[in-house]
Amino acid sequence: MRSILIFLTFIFMTTIANSQNKKSFYDFKVTTIDGNSFDLSSLKGKKVLIVNTASKCGHTRQYADLEQLYQKYGPDKFVIIGFPANNFLGQEPGTNEEILNFCSTKYNVTFPMMAKISVKGKDIHPLYQWLTIKDENGVMDAPVKWNFQKFLIDENGNLSGMAAPGDSPMSDRIINWIGNE
Repeated sequence: MRSILIFLTFIFMTTIANSQNKKSFYDFKVTTIDGNSFDLSSLKGKKVLIVNTASKCGHTRQYADLEQLYQKYGPDKFVIIGFPANNFLGQEPGTNEEILNFCSTKYNVTFPMMAKISVKGKDIHPLYQWLTIKDENGVMDAPVKWNFQKFLIDENGNLSGMAAPGDSPMSDRIINWIGNE
């Protein structure tokens, strides 16, 4: 009986320790495309759509839909954050300055753009590690398959889903998720 009690105590303590070590979306800080620190905890209470972007991809035209979505639903309760990444066939070769210029002049992007990062591989950014690995986010494994994969973060900082690169930002699924309060 005593050994069972010790075992159950051990399991309970391990569970508590593991749950306290889990990071949330709000635990991350990222760098804006112009080099400033951005604390994701500043987005508490808002739904957030995270997108890895690229300027020379067949999906690049999604910038227009992303901006339209942001204009319609943001920024008070909904934010889009773009993360340029050059992980797929070199489709984001530019510098942060070049990417910002491209986004603002060609697509009039006003949603926040972050500094260029890696979204997969050995140099994956810690936020994307959290987004893509179930042991990190507690919800799902969702490795980034291509540019413009979308991650849905609810107003409590939990990962609530993922939309494939080819899925339109204006899809019913995403719009319904934004409106579901």
